[in-house]
Amino acid sequence: MTATPHTIFDPNLDLELQREVDVSPQLVWRAWTEPELLKQWFTPAPWKTTDCELDLWPGGKFRTVMRGPEGQVHDSTGCVLAVVPQKLLVFTDALGPGYRPTGSAFMSASVEITPTATGTLYVARAFHKDEAAKAQHEAMGFHQGWGTAFEQLVALVRGL
Repeated sequence: MTATPHTIFDPNLDLELQREVDVSPQLVWRAWTEPELLKQWFTPAPWKTTDCELDLWPGGKFRTVMRGPEGQVHDSTGCVLAVVPQKLLVFTDALGPGYRPTGSAFMSASVEITPTATGTLYVARAFHKDEAAKAQHEAMGFHQGWGTAFEQLVALVRGL
């Protein structure tokens, strides 16, 4: 028997965004796992995601390049930790492709997608190493930023 990966939320260390939307789980999954779609919604405007590489297997690459309105660039390469198609994607910046340590961990994250009677229950979690890192991410605008990005995802997939 194979165990299904899952995440455990710790309110002292983690942040969570939960939404129920009237779009199919398959479309939410596509938006998260097809680089050309991910680039269109992943970063809250006016920032843009200009590049994305995603290898959908444990140990695979999860890379995004985000550009700000004043020319700021944030290039992040991480590692996919778990994939359960149509249900769960877990990734981190603590490890690079092939599980190589990066030495500059900010967070790990999970996206859980659950079908509902009217669409999808979406739960995104950001996992932090300590309370200070969680507080920093919250002060950076986690809820607003991840919420805005998810609204952009929903708008995108409604047009597919």
